[in-house]
Amino acid sequence: MTDSLSLGLIIMKNSRKEKDAFGEMEVPADAYWGISTQRAVRNFKISGRQMPKQFILALATVKKACLLANLDLGTIESELANAISKSVDEILLEKKMLDQFPVDIFQTGSGTQSNMNMNEVLANRANEVLGHPRGTKSPVHPNDHVNLSQSSNDVIPTAMHIAALAASTSDMVPSLKKLIQSLANKIAEFADVIKVGRTHLEDAVPIPLSMELEVYRLQMANNLRDLEAVHEELVIVPIGGTAVGTGLNAPEGFAEKAVEHLSRLTQLPIRTHAVKAEGIASHRALGRLSASLRQIALSCLKMANDIRLMASGPRAGLGELLLPQNEPGSSIMPGKVNLTQCEALAQVCVQVIGHDATVTFAESQGSLLDLNVTKPLMTVNVLDAIHILSNGIRSFVENCLDGIKVNEETIKRQLESSLMIVTRLSPFIGYDKAGEIASRAHTIINQDFPIRYGAPEVFTDSNSTASVSYIIPGHQCMQHSAEIEYNPRILILQLVRGQ
Repeated sequence: MTDSLSLGLIIMKNSRKEKDAFGEMEVPADAYWGISTQRAVRNFKISGRQMPKQFILALATVKKACLLANLDLGTIESELANAISKSVDEILLEKKMLDQFPVDIFQTGSGTQSNMNMNEVLANRANEVLGHPRGTKSPVHPNDHVNLSQSSNDVIPTAMHIAALAASTSDMVPSLKKLIQSLANKIAEFADVIKVGRTHLEDAVPIPLSMELEVYRLQMANNLRDLEAVHEELVIVPIGGTAVGTGLNAPEGFAEKAVEHLSRLTQLPIRTHAVKAEGIASHRALGRLSASLRQIALSCLKMANDIRLMASGPRAGLGELLLPQNEPGSSIMPGKVNLTQCEALAQVCVQVIGHDATVTFAESQGSLLDLNVTKPLMTVNVLDAIHILSNGIRSFVENCLDGIKVNEETIKRQLESSLMIVTRLSPFIGYDKAGEIASRAHTIINQDFPIRYGAPEVFTDSNSTASVSYIIPGHQCMQHSAEIEYNPRILILQLVRGQ
């Protein structure tokens, strides 16, 4: 059994002691983070979830850009700058030390703990490069050198924009384009398919299947346009504004140099904010991005719900579409196959809508005076929305949409027995008489029979009176007259049974 003395020796061996303005604290010996991060680990034991990898890489990119700006302006010694640069490159290029960011997502609303976490990791690694142990804060200091000319208040929102832009351009945009192309392919494939339209979930006039798909394609194309428009606002960042947007402690020209390096490092057209205080006190651009993602989710939800209705069955549903059978659907009903990709995408959409509600509330309630204090929360929700929505769309396209086929027999049978083709008679015999035909056909004929468009037949007299003949199967032919403007191009349709 380990006694208290032995336990104390183990703790001393596995930790190092660091000091700040609040006193001393033990920090794990092998950690690249320091006392500030350790206090955050102790004080924010809330979710057990850390800031996402995309954000950590974006934050490291901002640090690299700021370091190079300071080097250009001569505010940091080249020896220290080179050591910090090597440290940040190990994160960005080699993906090292990504396990050194333990701070919970529920932390201070400015994201200061995450900023200090990065400052300490880079400083400790830079000191190692220069031959000094971790935890000494010398010769590279996390605040004086790594955070030089910066504040958490301008660094974090800049990293938020970079992370969101990177995720949206690399994941969301390609997924949307993939969906749009798949829909275009299906529109061409089903160009000749005419089916029963449905409004209020009831039979309506016929509609091309390609037109229903065109609704989804057009919505997605508009969503893509809106998303790309949001990108134009996200490239504007408040770096150089420091604490409240005034640029206190940042040298002249720092913001311009920083965005110049950010543009080169990210291959994005990053621009400096004309009113940096706006990008610190509020996050309109992130709210706008979240709203765009919500709209994509709403469009996807309609598409997924429509397709699963059209594919319902196979014997007792609409049964118009045949979806790929990817896996068994039931643990108790043998042979059952469910519309799993539609359901998965629908769940993704519901979650994205929930994320947007969180972002909206965070922006409305977190933007207090000169600083929005919900930055980590907004970041996590936006990045997760992009992640799951882009993957959900990709999965739906590859495992469902690309493989959809039409059930031609069912579509033909339903179309031929639809009562709503009587709508075409309304201009010639009037709404009421056309309704009578539909009603009588529905009540008199208690069997499934095809009703087809017959040959057009127009009867006219010298008074420009048109007569329409129609047949209800099994009943005598009826004839009605209605005063209409004569037009030889008008087709009056006969309702006939059979050929």
